[in-house]
Amino acid sequence: MSSNDDFETMSPAGDITGVPKKTGPTLKARAIGYLSRREHSRQELGRKLAPYAQDANEIEPLLDQLEGENWLSNERFAHSLLNRRASRQGASRILNELRQHGVNDAAIAEAGRQLHTTELERARAVWEKKFGQLPSNAKEYARQYRFLASRGFAAESLRRILGNIPYDAD
Repeated sequence: MSSNDDFETMSPAGDITGVPKKTGPTLKARAIGYLSRREHSRQELGRKLAPYAQDANEIEPLLDQLEGENWLSNERFAHSLLNRRASRQGASRILNELRQHGVNDAAIAEAGRQLHTTELERARAVWEKKFGQLPSNAKEYARQYRFLASRGFAAESLRRILGNIPYDAD
């Protein structure tokens, strides 16, 4: 028995032979890891997996397989996003985010119906938490209006909450 039998040998390039190279988790394991933390849209998961794929053509079949095994669902992602965002943001902002994530039009339409029925109540809750009192002048009205509009709430809801623009006697 030679002394080299107990150790790996070095190739001329400096690589250790006889030992498999560590490559990290498989693409599927990585995808399931992402999905176990939170729901992802198909487009978002594909984008996150792309840097780890050896061939770009292996991502789509994996995403199909994950959908078939019910690990991945755009509808579940849409519901998850609604639950996370609805208490703080308006319908237009949430629906735009769903579009950016590549959620299909049917799921976006369903989410829109749900959001529009509660838009006024949600906007009023955000307004109460932030301001709590009606604006006393036009400058304050504009500030409150901008804040709520930036959250994606509809102009009609904002006018119903804030009322008419106060007239400045100055």
